[in-house]
Amino acid sequence: MAEVSIQGALRNEFGKGASRRIRRDGLVPAVIYGHGEKPTHISLPAREVGVAIKTSNVLLNIDLGEKQELVLPKSIVRNPLKGTLEHIDLIIVRRGERVVVNVPVHASGKHDPEGILEHVHNTIEVEADVTAIPQFLELDLTGLMAGDSKLASDVVLPEGIILKSDPKMVVVHLSVRAAMEEVIPVAAPAEGEGAAPAEGEGAAPAEGAASAEGGADAKAKK
Repeated sequence: MAEVSIQGALRNEFGKGASRRIRRDGLVPAVIYGHGEKPTHISLPAREVGVAIKTSNVLLNIDLGEKQELVLPKSIVRNPLKGTLEHIDLIIVRRGERVVVNVPVHASGKHDPEGILEHVHNTIEVEADVTAIPQFLELDLTGLMAGDSKLASDVVLPEGIILKSDPKMVVVHLSVRAAMEEVIPVAAPAEGEGAAPAEGEGAAPAEGAASAEGGADAKAKK
């Protein structure tokens, strides 16, 4: 379980304008709450936090000078266009307590190459000691055949980790690759279309071609 210490600062200004000023200074607004304590509004260095939260369920030790708070990121808001951090909710935790969190599932192993792998759920919910939350869980797909699935119950959990998701929840499914046959339809000609004109029907000559009569006249003039 990753644990990162970050220096924070208390915030006394609130609202959209104050939040914009904080972000311009390279910080991100955040709030700490939980365990019956009054919410604490703080600012954190955006770069350090951005690096830390790349690790799933990272444990943050926030140093506020007078006190330190051990927290887990609960909600992370990003700018929909730039992807920059807008706001973070942090929930207080205590060493030795157990928490319920969503942990990413990484698939490994060779499966039927004729199938198409679908990740139905990228995470599963588990209960773990707050200082022993796994960064990810592994799901072995060895021998999985097209048309079959792997369930939450198939994920091997480390000792002390308890599955909280529905054991029958589909995590990955190996779809059958449908045979694609390109069929080019050939339209049948409508009645009368494409048939040679009957003798005497007077079909128009092709562009640039002389009629038999006109051709004879042209020879006679020479």
